[in-house]
Amino acid sequence: MRKIKIFPNSDICDTPSMTTNLAKQTQFDAIIIGAGACGLMCAVQSGFLGKRVLILEKNDRPGAKILISGGGRCNYTNLYASEQQFVSENEHFCKSAFAQWTVADTISFFEAYGISGQEKTLGQLFPVSNKAKDIVNVFVDLCAGMEQEIWCNAEVADVIRLDEGFNVVANIDGAKQTLFAPKVVVASGGLPVQKLGATDLGLRTARKFGLNVTQTAPALVPLTITGKDQAWYGQLSGNSFFCRVWNDRISFEENILFTHWGLSGPAILQISSYWRPGEFIYIDLLPHQNIVELVQQERGQNGRKTLMVFLAGLFTRKFADALGDKLPIEKNLASLNRADIEHVASLIHEFKVKPAGDKGYDKAEVMRGGVSTDELSSKTLEAKKVPGLFFGGECVDVTGWLGGYNFQWAWASGFVIAQNL
Repeated sequence: MRKIKIFPNSDICDTPSMTTNLAKQTQFDAIIIGAGACGLMCAVQSGFLGKRVLILEKNDRPGAKILISGGGRCNYTNLYASEQQFVSENEHFCKSAFAQWTVADTISFFEAYGISGQEKTLGQLFPVSNKAKDIVNVFVDLCAGMEQEIWCNAEVADVIRLDEGFNVVANIDGAKQTLFAPKVVVASGGLPVQKLGATDLGLRTARKFGLNVTQTAPALVPLTITGKDQAWYGQLSGNSFFCRVWNDRISFEENILFTHWGLSGPAILQISSYWRPGEFIYIDLLPHQNIVELVQQERGQNGRKTLMVFLAGLFTRKFADALGDKLPIEKNLASLNRADIEHVASLIHEFKVKPAGDKGYDKAEVMRGGVSTDELSSKTLEAKKVPGLFFGGECVDVTGWLGGYNFQWAWASGFVIAQNL
C-alpha cells in the first residue's frame, strides 16, 4: 500500500518518522489546515480533550515559520502580552482568548515539557536552549503520543460545506484526496513568507463562505526610501541607533537600522504596522537627551570644536558626515547662532521621514488584516455564519507587535478553538 511520511527527510524531530495509510478511512473530529503555531497547539489541546484531529500541512515538515523565528531561536511569548499590543479593527477582540489562555499558561505549558524560558529585552521570552526546533518538537512528540496525525506535503485546494460537516480537497504527496470532517480549523497563516509556503488560502476560504476580510498588508516590515533621498540613506547602511520612532498613532523606543534601501531595525518594524502609504514617521535620534543642552555644555568647555566632531561623539563619524547635507557641520560650536541650534534640535529630535513603501510580504514578519473579527465569535473563534468552521492565528485580523506577541496569539487562538471543536 502507498504511504506518506509525516516528516519526510527531516531532522527537525528526534522521534522516528511515522507513516499514515492514505487508503484507510479514519474518522476525525476535525481537520486543521496548517501545522504552524496555532494549528499545532490546537491539535495538542484537542488531544488533551480526547478529540482526534488531522493536520494538513503544505510544507514537508511542521512548524516551518516557528523554526526561523527569532533567528532560529524562537521568541515564543512576551511577558507583557495583552490586547494592548495588537493591531485590529476591533482592538478588544483578542481579550477573550487571552483570558482563556494567558502568558502564564504558555510558560507553564512549555515548562511541563522541558522548555524553560529566558527573558531577553522588553519581556521577550526565548528557550534557554536558544533552539526553535525544541518548541516544534514539543508538539510533534505530543501529537505522536496522542495519535494526532500530521500529514505533510498536503496542500489544501478547497473546503466544501456539507450538511453534516466539510469536505477538504487536498493534493497530498502528489495525489488528489478528498477528506471529510465535521469541523474544520483554518490555521494556514498569512501571506508572509512565500518561500515557507505562505498562501492566501485562509482569506480565500473566508471569502468563499461570505465572510468579510479586513484589508491586508505587510506588517513588522522594513520601510523603503526611493528617489533623491535614497542615496543619502544608502551611504549610512549598517549604522544603527537607539531612537524613539513615532507617528500620530503610537511611538516605540528601540534601535533603528539604516540600509541601502531605507530603514529597518526593531523600532521601524514596530511602527510599520501603524504606518500607511503617504504618511510621515518621525525619529528622535537622542530620545533621552536634549541636544540643545548638550551643545551649550560643550560650547562652554570647547567652543572651537566643530559641530561635525561633536555629533561624531554622539553618533558615528559616518552619520555626522552625512548630516553635512542638512546641517552646518563645519561650523564650530561657538559660532552657531540661534537658528543653527534650533535647526540642529529639529533634525536630531524630530527627524522627518516619508517612506516610499515597504519591502513586501517576503520581508515581513507577519500580515496585518485578515478575516474580519466581526465574522468570528471572540469566545470560540467559530465563524458566526458557518457553524463548524474556525479561524485562528495569523489569518485573522489580529496582528501583534514584534517580540513574541504573535506567538502568544497563535497559542491562545489554538487553545480556544480546541475547547470548542
